[in-house]
Amino acid sequence: MSETIIDIKNAVVSYRENVALQGVSLRVKAGEFVGIIGPNGAGKTTLLTVVNGLGRLLSGQVKVLGHRLVPGNGRSLRKKVGYVAQVQNIDPRMPMNVREVVMIGRYGRLGLLSRPGGRDWEVVDEMLELVGMSHLARRPIGHLSGGEQQRVAIARCLAQEPELFLLDEPTASLDWKAQTDILELVREVHEARTLTTLFVTHDLGCLPVACDRVVLMKAGQIWGEGRPADLLTSENLSHLYDMPVAEVEKRRAENIPV
Repeated sequence: MSETIIDIKNAVVSYRENVALQGVSLRVKAGEFVGIIGPNGAGKTTLLTVVNGLGRLLSGQVKVLGHRLVPGNGRSLRKKVGYVAQVQNIDPRMPMNVREVVMIGRYGRLGLLSRPGGRDWEVVDEMLELVGMSHLARRPIGHLSGGEQQRVAIARCLAQEPELFLLDEPTASLDWKAQTDILELVREVHEARTLTTLFVTHDLGCLPVACDRVVLMKAGQIWGEGRPADLLTSENLSHLYDMPVAEVEKRRAENIPV
């Protein structure tokens, strides 16, 4: 039986007057690829924040990689957790090249005051090769396309050599071709690095086909979880997105984001 990597029990998280998570419980086993979907404001990003050791619980318990999260111990956990967010706008004048940006991922292990050695640069080059960006290693980071920048972000995350791979809307703002390429890359990375992966998206069309399990979130709660083939029915999506079944089916047939 696979080891439980994430164990969340009745987690409640609030930002001022808004309750972002309402009694959420979730278990994820080693090596799983879990997709987390739902409309904007469902609590998906907050769930990743909790797993990453940054969420402040009002109540409940969270164990990640065998360690119960309490105030103050999230920093050591984050050395083992890689996080990739949406593509960010980068100033073309930023004086860093791709290889230097990926090295930033090593500082989670090294510490900000340490100098990278030969082994660290070897890891950086290995991850650039894995994401298909070796040929652009010396290119200024601000001179890349959105899809290329996201490949670099994934390489930077992997340079940390994480055990957990968290992705928060990583294909948002990318064109269709770049989205498809990033989804395929995420699958390849998950398999090549034998990671445990959580992939958040509000767009059903951007849910990787490699997902072992999907978690449906709405209004700060987990509404359902299970195998994609069982859970992603038009009726369930209609309820999740507050949309008539006929409209859901039309959008899926025309490949329009739900």
